[in-house]
Amino acid sequence: MNLRPGTDLAPVHVWLAPSDRDQRRAAHELLLDLAESLLGARPVLHHDDLGRPLLPPLWVSVSHTPDLVAVAAGRQGPVGVDVENQHAREVAVVARRWFDPVELAWMAGQPDGLQAFLRLWTAKEAVGKALGKGLRNSGLRRLMPLEGGTIESEPTLTVQWPALRTDGVLAVAVPTSTTSIEVVEHHGAALRRTVVSRTSFPVVVRGN
Repeated sequence: MNLRPGTDLAPVHVWLAPSDRDQRRAAHELLLDLAESLLGARPVLHHDDLGRPLLPPLWVSVSHTPDLVAVAAGRQGPVGVDVENQHAREVAVVARRWFDPVELAWMAGQPDGLQAFLRLWTAKEAVGKALGKGLRNSGLRRLMPLEGGTIESEPTLTVQWPALRTDGVLAVAVPTSTTSIEVVEHHGAALRRTVVSRTSFPVVVRGN
């Protein structure tokens, strides 16, 4: 099977589930369930020197909040996922410290300041994970395009924000050649499946 980046046009899969226990363990279990559904057998989870999960031949990413876990897996290149709850909080100080003036101006013009902040923050987290360098080393200071702009470097990523039933903001960073993102939300026995087209979310980030 040839799984080199850009050669497989299968969708990127994102699963979300509630968790009221050890979120890291819950995220790993959910990731293994997702990988098993894609590979036909349960793989063995490994981690690199920085603690990032590894499940070759899949590219994977995990995220969790105090009550929600999200995992992503794809075959064609690096992926990054981040989810944040939308509970009320003060974000202005953090935004002023880390966000570019262009991003701050965009936030100020949005009707919901918290949601705007979380949209930028989750995008930066997802990009940092996809690039393998984390939030501080790659995503945090990287300007997120607000109206479909690009940053010229490699690999080329697109960032999307699929709508959720849960009270949270989800960002997924995927290769621009990705044809779709399939989001599955687990709510006990209930299951909601939505397919999100990449062309519905034109915001593009080029990372290095």
